[in-house]
Amino acid sequence: MDSTSGVASAPDPNSGEPGPSAGSSSASASLPKQQQPEGSSPPAPPSRYESQKRRDWNTFLQYLKNHKPPLTLARCSGAHVIEFLKYLDQFGKTKVHITGCPYFGHPNPPAPCSCPLKQAWGSLDALIGRLRAAYEENGGRPESNPFGARAVRIYLREVREGQAKARGIPYEKKKRKRSNVAVAAFMVLPLYYTI
Repeated sequence: MDSTSGVASAPDPNSGEPGPSAGSSSASASLPKQQQPEGSSPPAPPSRYESQKRRDWNTFLQYLKNHKPPLTLARCSGAHVIEFLKYLDQFGKTKVHITGCPYFGHPNPPAPCSCPLKQAWGSLDALIGRLRAAYEENGGRPESNPFGARAVRIYLREVREGQAKARGIPYEKKKRKRSNVAVAAFMVLPLYYTI
């Protein structure tokens, strides 16, 4: 908003940043120095995670807008989220061998093949985590979050298992290390009960 005329100024279309009505947090940065509180510095730029989350959220909203027929966020379900993840496969960079491929199950195939490129499971999993958080930050209720739907979790599990078989390398859960305090307490515990 222009402080002298009271008229909203148009955002710079080349800046890549949303206009003031989109929840921009740079309000204090645009104030003249004499209006800023003493000792305050301009806000720090958003973290890499926050920037990526905002880009992912805007991409998903654009996908909903371009959907045939167009969808609103309120009508979005887990099935639409899965459809979005499948749509993203066309931009993937991970070779996923199909069952009939001679290199199916080989971690390092010796020659190229015509199998499709897809999004890696880890990328999809991280994307869903960011979108799940963005949904709730933008006013969505956790119990109606389409990114946390059971169907989405099942789809991600199937993608993980399918890609693991195609690569010949199983995904294994990382084992949690017990903290030294817990181990020490466990080792000391029997001493208290000896007579």
